[in-house]
Amino acid sequence: MSLKDKSGVLVEEASAGSDNERKDYSNASLASVEDDPEKEDFSDIDEKKLLRKLDFRLIPLFTVLYLLSFLDRGNIGNAKIEGLPEDLNLVGNQFNMALLIFFIFYAVLEMPSNMILHRTKPHIYIPTTMVIWSIVMTLMGTVQNYDQLLATRALLGIFEAPLFPGISYLLSMYYSKKEILVRQAVFFSAATLAGAFSGLLAAAIAQMDGVGGYEGWRWIFIIEGLLTFVVGVFSYTCFPSYPKDCKFLTPKERRFVIHKVKYSTNAEPKKTDGEEMPQDINRAEDDSRDRKYLWAVLKDWQVWLQLLALYGVNVPLYAVSLFGPTIIHSLGYSTTESQLLGVPPYVLATSMCVLQSWLSARWGVRAPFLIFNILCICVGFAMCLGADAVSTPGVVYGGMYAISSGCAAYPLVVIWLSNNLSGSYKRALGMGLQIGLGNLSGVFASNFYRTQDAPQYKLGHGLGCGFAGMGLIVTVIIAVSYLGINKKRKHDIAQGKYDDVPPEDLIKMGDRNPYFLYRL
Repeated sequence: MSLKDKSGVLVEEASAGSDNERKDYSNASLASVEDDPEKEDFSDIDEKKLLRKLDFRLIPLFTVLYLLSFLDRGNIGNAKIEGLPEDLNLVGNQFNMALLIFFIFYAVLEMPSNMILHRTKPHIYIPTTMVIWSIVMTLMGTVQNYDQLLATRALLGIFEAPLFPGISYLLSMYYSKKEILVRQAVFFSAATLAGAFSGLLAAAIAQMDGVGGYEGWRWIFIIEGLLTFVVGVFSYTCFPSYPKDCKFLTPKERRFVIHKVKYSTNAEPKKTDGEEMPQDINRAEDDSRDRKYLWAVLKDWQVWLQLLALYGVNVPLYAVSLFGPTIIHSLGYSTTESQLLGVPPYVLATSMCVLQSWLSARWGVRAPFLIFNILCICVGFAMCLGADAVSTPGVVYGGMYAISSGCAAYPLVVIWLSNNLSGSYKRALGMGLQIGLGNLSGVFASNFYRTQDAPQYKLGHGLGCGFAGMGLIVTVIIAVSYLGINKKRKHDIAQGKYDDVPPEDLIKMGDRNPYFLYRL
């Protein structure tokens, strides 16, 4: 077996996996692992059937919840061109401040929320926060002034904060690294899919203008808030807890899922007397909740560089999400046309997101796809910058397609970090930090497109291109660094440098384990 075949940098499968994968997890040799408390033979587990069960119960639910979350935070962009600023007498940058305040609370609370989630019951915590934010969303349709708009946007940020990092963490508890990428991609694609739904729903709901004495933009908030409320209440009946308490799995299936994820690391199989131990203890993850992992996350170079890479994708995503309807409207299209023309770019983005994530899983790499997508974003902003919005609006609209399609990189950059953090608690904290601070992207993007810059919006397009360029450079740096570290670790392993290190000590090292190889 080659070194690549032995390493964690394997070609991931989008489906349940090959027969070799089943053998890898279901083999009775699992029971021989010294630290395995179950000492259990999982050879009778039908992994493909179990995976289908998990997919059916988790992925559609999580995707719908995140779609509604992204829809509710972004529909203010649709409300803007339906007359919200005029009806609330907003002046200057007050609309931008209403966008910004959401992201301040949203970003700051995501990591603490994951710490709370790690110590509570997800099937109660997540649905409860969803019901509360749906009520806030509905009440936003009744605001009468700027202060009330600010207050509701702040509350929306507070109660939306737990959903995304929480579900991302839960997915990592149910799926191995061979299985998770496409599932997370489908979940994350709800962000782009929400853009398509947002335009369609806004165009339809805005026709209720005048019903009950409410303007059309108010009905956008009210109807979408009520929809979220219904789904939030329903989610109490089907939202899962942690695998150890999952009600739709049998006791043995629960133990198998926990075991499978525990040994789903990037670690190089250790050798004993020349024989590989495919489920050696040194490949297990430390699942303790030691506070040392908080410090480990804060001083981990890859967390901060991956955060910068996320900014390179997330800032453009929020820019087109919040201001896409405004940009299109400034090209001379009517309000309804602007809402509807915002749909096709997001349909393309959703398709690209799922397709590229599947290919990334198939080929076992992240960086090449990230680089391609960020280049698409740069090209899109360059098109918008170089075109005249009045004489060549089609070029600007084409740039919106390129930017939106490039946002398919969003799930890849989050999953890339998740794959390269070892230890369930460290991964939860690391993902919470990256996603939480990553959502400060909305703070930046909220101020890119100013009223006085219409219709060219040179400042906004230029800043978006700049962030994407930064993301491109950082992605290359991360990939080159991973290659260098992996090369050194492989060399040290071949030299037998760590042969005498006790497996228990290797586990505690997490992704600093010399047998752990970073995924590219």
